[in-house]
Amino acid sequence: MEKILENKVAIITGAGSGIGKATAELFAKAGAKVVVSDISEKNGNSAVEDIKKSGGEAFFVKADSAKPEDNQALVEQTIKQYGALDIAVNNAGIGGPLGATGEYPIDGWQKVIDINLSGVFYGLRYQIPAMLEKGGSIINVASILGQAGTKYSPAYVAAKHGVVGLTKAAALEYADKKIRINSVGPGYINTPLVMNSLDEAARAALVGLHPIGRLGESEEIAELILWLASAKASFVTGAYYAADGGYLAQ
Repeated sequence: MEKILENKVAIITGAGSGIGKATAELFAKAGAKVVVSDISEKNGNSAVEDIKKSGGEAFFVKADSAKPEDNQALVEQTIKQYGALDIAVNNAGIGGPLGATGEYPIDGWQKVIDINLSGVFYGLRYQIPAMLEKGGSIINVASILGQAGTKYSPAYVAAKHGVVGLTKAAALEYADKKIRINSVGPGYINTPLVMNSLDEAARAALVGLHPIGRLGESEEIAELILWLASAKASFVTGAYYAADGGYLAQ
């Protein structure tokens, strides 16, 4: 594989599973030194082990993206370990409870916003200063629901729309400082969490929402994130890239 991230240092949040883990593994294969961050020590350490078995370089930092101090410590530990920060992928997120807006649990709303939106802001808040000297690339993982609505997930939809807007604002602020900031919008992804929680009819209905006729794979989203992180996307900032099997074209 082409080492398009040779000697680059990358933080990836929520990297213990799903899209985050696939991205961490791909970044390592592309030559990056990867800082795997996750709230789960078990998943995070397992991801690091898998990267090292494949010849990559990585270490784990436990962090809760909803806590500003954890985001600050994550950046500080990265610089202490590797001496720089070139790339950040703000991927950590949750689905949250389901419910109509007029009945939605207040604590559920707060938790989703704290992790999915405030967590991205806290990431940017400490990642950007660390990149000011040399520049860098930041990718925020939004969703197709950062562009479209769906019933019974008001907090998730609001948070992901917020991520897209936050990305644009930050990108404009730092475009002349060699820091590129973009967001990606995955469609529904084939993960155990999604597939094991649905019966056969529900899985078929979910697949049917995507004109391409299937769900996405974590590795496909990772490829898009890799491109945005690399110099190949050097003229791209403030953008939102959907990888959704045609979902948003309908």
